[in-house]
Amino acid sequence: MSVVVRPLALSDLPGLLAVQLACYGEGFVESGEVFARRLASPANCSLVLLQAGAVCAYLAAYRSVRGKVTPLHGDFEASPGADTLYLHDMAVLPACAGRGLAGQLLQPLWAQAVAQGLRHSALVSVQGTQPYWERHGYLRQRLPDAAQRTHLASYGEGAVYMARALQAPRHPPSS
Repeated sequence: MSVVVRPLALSDLPGLLAVQLACYGEGFVESGEVFARRLASPANCSLVLLQAGAVCAYLAAYRSVRGKVTPLHGDFEASPGADTLYLHDMAVLPACAGRGLAGQLLQPLWAQAVAQGLRHSALVSVQGTQPYWERHGYLRQRLPDAAQRTHLASYGEGAVYMARALQAPRHPPSS
């Protein structure tokens, strides 16, 4: 079955909300209004993955600065001097798990971030996903700013701020 990855649009929100609820339960569900505001942000670079025209996965992301945490239900604020691709939320419909769909969202977004000159990627790991993100090169980072630690706390116990360096793809030497 063919897969389409494209920028997240307002018309995708009902499917996104269904995926979000299936993955997180009601404790982490963010409203359609919150996502609509995020889509309107000039820093937004979120993606959706469709299979047979239905939303199967999404990656809510935006250009930010390292060390800045978007609180749960928070907006995507444009930051002067953005140097970081912030992955706010990625979810794959449980029925579609194990098919590599997350990678089909992550790879193009990392490549786009590098092309835009971003040097880092960061996220908040929740619900025991830290080992998954570590496999993708993310490491736990300390947040020296008290306001950012408060934002991190909005995700509940066990939430971890993580970051990694972004690198331009290596091209083999030409012959």
